[in-house]
Amino acid sequence: MAADRFGWDTKARHEPGFGRGFAFARYKNLGAYCAVALTVSVEHETGQIRLGRVVAAVDSGQPVNPDGIRNQIEGAMVQSASWTLYEEVRFDRRHITSTDWSSYPIMRFPAVPESVEVHVLPRPGQPFLGTGEAGQGPTAAAIANALRDATGARIRDLPLSPRG
Repeated sequence: MAADRFGWDTKARHEPGFGRGFAFARYKNLGAYCAVALTVSVEHETGQIRLGRVVAAVDSGQPVNPDGIRNQIEGAMVQSASWTLYEEVRFDRRHITSTDWSSYPIMRFPAVPESVEVHVLPRPGQPFLGTGEAGQGPTAAAIANALRDATGARIRDLPLSPRG
């Protein structure tokens, strides 16, 4: 469903510095299933990574509160994007230098994705699955995959930043 709603086309061509990524995971191997498709753009001169469209599909078993599930997945995706692209505890040879929120790198409002869609699969009669942070793992992986598509480089160290 995520690929379908995203409009994933394996033959799609795009301009340099633009990439698409897809990833899928099951939360803690026993909770909800979540798939994420997204776009990134990478500024050639600075290496700055920008999130574009993000589309997720989640199977939480029988959904009791679809709006709550969507909210949970949206929050998980934004938090994961922040971890993946920005967050790190900085330190020098003697101590931690990230000592307050103004010096700790975290996603700010101008950097959130351009758009976010979450689709909850209707699964009446199925067992209820914990949704929790089901969107976190696949979001990080989809960003890394999109970055690889955009740049040709497979970067494995977090955060995935121009400094990295």
